[in-house]
Amino acid sequence: MTAQDEPGSDRPKEEDRGPFGPHRCDIRFLLNETEVVLDTVYATHTLLDFLRLDQRLTGTKEGCAEGDCGACTVLVGRLKNGALHYEIVNACIRFLASVSGCHVVTIDHLRGADGTLHPVQQAMVDSHGSQCGFCTPGIVMALYALWMQEPNPDRIQIETALQGNLCRCTGYEPILRAGQAMGRYGKPETDRLAVERSRVTERLQAMQDGISIITGPENDRAILPASVDDLATFYQHYPEATLVAGATDVGLWVTKFLRPISPAIFIGHLDDLAQSAVVDGVLTLGAGLSYSDSEAVLLQHFPHLASYWARIGGWQVRNMGTLGGNIANGSPIGDTPPVLIALDARLILRKGAARREIALEDFFIAYGKQDRAPGEFVDAIRIPLPKAGQIDAAYKISKRRDEDISAVAMGLSVTVDEVGVITACRIAYGGMAGIPKRANCAERALLGQVWSEAVFEAAAKALSQDYVPLDDWRASADYRRVAAGNLIRRFFLEHDTDHHKAEVKPVRLSGGGW
Repeated sequence: MTAQDEPGSDRPKEEDRGPFGPHRCDIRFLLNETEVVLDTVYATHTLLDFLRLDQRLTGTKEGCAEGDCGACTVLVGRLKNGALHYEIVNACIRFLASVSGCHVVTIDHLRGADGTLHPVQQAMVDSHGSQCGFCTPGIVMALYALWMQEPNPDRIQIETALQGNLCRCTGYEPILRAGQAMGRYGKPETDRLAVERSRVTERLQAMQDGISIITGPENDRAILPASVDDLATFYQHYPEATLVAGATDVGLWVTKFLRPISPAIFIGHLDDLAQSAVVDGVLTLGAGLSYSDSEAVLLQHFPHLASYWARIGGWQVRNMGTLGGNIANGSPIGDTPPVLIALDARLILRKGAARREIALEDFFIAYGKQDRAPGEFVDAIRIPLPKAGQIDAAYKISKRRDEDISAVAMGLSVTVDEVGVITACRIAYGGMAGIPKRANCAERALLGQVWSEAVFEAAAKALSQDYVPLDDWRASADYRRVAAGNLIRRFFLEHDTDHHKAEVKPVRLSGGGW
């Protein structure tokens, strides 16, 4: 492996191996100010191990090794549709191969314009935001990313930015004070990442050669296709391969379970998988869109997802995890399938040049089994835009409010006509069965009925016919059963507005209402 100050010299030559045409075997990226060229990168090499063990940049810490504590937080910048975009990620579950063509920024790169402490660091010092210091580098990096976007954030913005960072010492209050004060210590436009942005963009553009990468030994091989078409070719040739988008789950397979993932096909860099568009009343989201990158367009059309989306992992996880990955993983407690099923979402699946479309609910067959042929991958998600009278909601129950896996997740969508009759209904849960699954009996209890507390109570009770809930350490079956019913009751209470009551004809309703 080599590290160079400027791009272009002493690089491995392009090769032609097998049916894949021209490709190369080296990974190239910027690490702080230095270009790094690695001749061989194993699929299971993590960015954190490279930083700490190979580069001795030990300011970035290893805490949980599962993307939960944030001690390993670094900034990764990459070209998205030609523009340089930075975001914080968990280096412990970010694979080294996936930073090809990126700019990795660690805590070591931070300093003030005069060479002293960076404004965020100085704010932490003056606010007494650090005690043992182990979590501090990750917290500083999260606050740094926030400061670059909003130098004078409010408390909610700071709390949201720090969702993915755990601290056992300070009680967070001094850290929050540091976040509120950091704007007084300096301006983002004078930061070195802002000053050097054009130069870094040029250096990253010089690395973009449009050639696929195959690197690492056969038993730990990493593949980075140059395009979605190349991805389709590689995956047909290696149908047993592990597709790695954000690695928020696959990363744990390696760090916690020591599972082999070779060959691993990395797809997080493919811009064509991360597009969105609205055509003929349908929102189409590329499967490679991260939670963060999909948020704006989703909330534009489905504002009810705002609070739900903010509870998917921490900021780092939302930057890494993808919609397609969360769906293709097939977990019964995945955050996105229940709410998307309730919205009548459909999947576009691709194998080679062929594509097919199926309802998202039909994709999940049984625990660990999806309707996906060998070599077939999730290409896009299609969601019809809301119609008149449609009322949507999404709920999540977990042990921790922030950055935790769901015990129960629910999506609910009902359409009510001008006289208060429920003309359409879709309810889906995660955590209640071996797959994300619709509540058909509860839906039938609502469909065709006049909006009232009584019919929603009947729907809540009908859930006992829909599910035999999971029973595990996250929640007991009894807890899930009660919680699921209460979410239906909650939906009624939150949406039983005067508007709906006024639209209902004079019919005697349960509880004395008209």
